Amino acid sequence: MDELALTLIELGAVVFCLGLLARLAGRIGMSPIPLYLVGGLFFGAGGLMKLEGIQSFAHLSGEIGVILLLLMLGLEYSASELVQGMRRSWKGGVLDLVLNFLPGAALAVMLGWGAVGAMVMGGVTYISSSGIAAKVITDLGRIGNRETPVVLSILVFEDLAMAMYLPILTATLAGISFLEGMLTVGISLAVVTVVLAVALRHGHRVSQAVHSENSEVFLLNLLGAALLVAGLASALQVSAAVGAFLLGIAISGATADSATRILEPLRDLFAAIFFVAFGLNTDPASIPPVLGWALVLAVITAATKMITGVWAAWRAGIARRGRFRAGAALVARGEFSIVIAGLAVASGAVSAELAAFATAYVLIMAILGPLAARYVEPVLAKFSRPATPEAVRA
Repeated sequence: MDELALTLIELGAVVFCLGLLARLAGRIGMSPIPLYLVGGLFFGAGGLMKLEGIQSFAHLSGEIGVILLLLMLGLEYSASELVQGMRRSWKGGVLDLVLNFLPGAALAVMLGWGAVGAMVMGGVTYISSSGIAAKVITDLGRIGNRETPVVLSILVFEDLAMAMYLPILTATLAGISFLEGMLTVGISLAVVTVVLAVALRHGHRVSQAVHSENSEVFLLNLLGAALLVAGLASALQVSAAVGAFLLGIAISGATADSATRILEPLRDLFAAIFFVAFGLNTDPASIPPVLGWALVLAVITAATKMITGVWAAWRAGIARRGRFRAGAALVARGEFSIVIAGLAVASGAVSAELAAFATAYVLIMAILGPLAARYVEPVLAKFSRPATPEAVRA
């Protein structure tokens, strides 16, 4: 068959199946991310049917998916909100980092994946899924709850930590020398600082530069700016994803709201292809040997996220039920854990076994997170004394 025809047929079939999987996920009330990963496993290396025609397209589309994920994450915050969130939540954020980075890093060392593997797995287990957390909070009607600002402040801290972590990870994966690595990290920190300063003082000018009342022009300006900034950031060893995140922060106000609406369908498409592409490059046969360890790590890091949320909500004066709701909302891992693992696998600096481990871990956590958030209150009520008036008001 003609190569172009084969690519179009495979791409059409994949995108159509993604739509069916997203519909199924909506019906059963879960994130579609695990289903996208499973779809990739079925049609990748070692799966039921290997798709050869879309490999190169899937790789580039996956890169664009990561850029759009981080761009739209940045659009959710203004620079002032990010700074205020850091001031308000830094203690809980530091506890979150320590409790959830160390288990992944320790297990990677124990499994013989070395310092680079520890750096990667620490990031995979640290970062909660902002997308899943936001969806769960909305679906369960908890947007107005007292613990929700605590959850959001922890997520803000994590997102800003990612802006620091990804450049360090990129330098580590590239295998550059210590001095070069320090220079790269210094450049990254300087870029982050400059962008935040520009966003605080001149964010309205950045918004004006990309804004247009014409939706076609607006889309082209946004997408072009995101790809351009991501490319320049990558050239500076800052990480393309961080560049897109910083651009999103610099865009604020009504422009950010309009940008979110216009980019959301593109983000969903390319992000879905990214998860499928990750699954395509993972051999399903490599998952059973690491599934046991993935389950162990899932239990440990679910507990550490619960501790993080409970402690942060306790410091904010939230009642007992609210504390546990906050912890449960943070349990899910998803898109950014796969982004980190994808960067590592693409660099060739880590074992292919790590990709299988990350896939199994994210599959478990993306399913466990929403279940924990939904059932934490009934479970707590079952093992608690009768509710007090204070608990009812929580």
